[in-house]
Amino acid sequence: MKKTFVLTHPKIKTDRLFEAVKRDVKKYIKREQKKELPENVDYWDFDCKYGHTAEEAKTIHIAEINKFIDEAEELKLESFYLEIIAKAGHRKTKENSE
Repeated sequence: MKKTFVLTHPKIKTDRLFEAVKRDVKKYIKREQKKELPENVDYWDFDCKYGHTAEEAKTIHIAEINKFIDEAEELKLESFYLEIIAKAGHRKTKENSE
């Protein structure tokens, strides 16, 4: 998902637009996690970027998405860019130090 969310609408209140953005992001992540894993892959990981525009987007952790959406709401931005790309994740094993 690479998308610039526009947060202005003549009939829909801004609060509802932010709730819709959060719902869309959650739905996208859930849908990607349900996809069948390729061979030798442990889980789906995500590369995420957030910025006021696509050019100034910076890498963020998936757990910080809602925090940045809330920040955009506080700053009363008219739009922001969010990118979420699914990738294969491999668990790191802990080595026993005996």
